[in-house]
Amino acid sequence: MDRSFNAALGRAGEDAAAGMLESRGYIILDRNYMSPEGEIDIVAEKDGSIVFAEVKTRRGTMYGRPCEAVDGRKRSRIRKSAICYLREKRCGREGYGRIRFDVIEIAINHVKGAF
Repeated sequence: MDRSFNAALGRAGEDAAAGMLESRGYIILDRNYMSPEGEIDIVAEKDGSIVFAEVKTRRGTMYGRPCEAVDGRKRSRIRKSAICYLREKRCGREGYGRIRFDVIEIAINHVKGAF
């Protein structure tokens, strides 16, 4: 599979995830936040809680669910990146009531021969 196609698929998935979060009342604080530890796809806030979301988009579930790609190593990088974000943005305990880590999975089912 072509890297540019995969990048476009990933961007489309992140756009859809951000739109879904906004439709549910979340405020998007940051997208594609980069730290020395790695990237966080979406940082959002709702009701005083901050959410660090990893978005996984796949063209189906033939090789498993998208969330299964978030292994222990990836979770560790996300946690470390979240700490960097909180320090950089000066989000102390007084700033948010809760911190949550979510995985948003998007599976695009394509019907063979449809296009």
